[in-house]
Amino acid sequence: MKIVKMILTGLVALVFIGSASGKLIPGDAANEMATHLGGATNVMMLGCIELLIVVLWFIPRTSLLGGFVAVAYMGGATAVHVVTHQPVIVLLVIQAIIWTTIAIRFPETTTRLKGN
Repeated sequence: MKIVKMILTGLVALVFIGSASGKLIPGDAANEMATHLGGATNVMMLGCIELLIVVLWFIPRTSLLGGFVAVAYMGGATAVHVVTHQPVIVLLVIQAIIWTTIAIRFPETTTRLKGN
């Protein structure tokens, strides 16, 4: 179970690092995102938020907060994709992986959410 926990934790971090690097490193992909998301400043801010999520995710004392911020961020990304008529299945799968990772890393959250 420890190996699964480490793999899922790394996978979530990899997703956010990859997405942040696409937003923060200048190039065609960043320019295209800027046109859809309201300008280069917005794209830069989103990239910084994604890096903040990764930092929170890996610091043991703040990793639960990082998980919940990641879930909230992905919820916002899903809403933007719905409004702009883009596919959302990948975002929903990532969000399910984040929730699964939270449940495995922090079993007490599952107990609290069930109300036991």
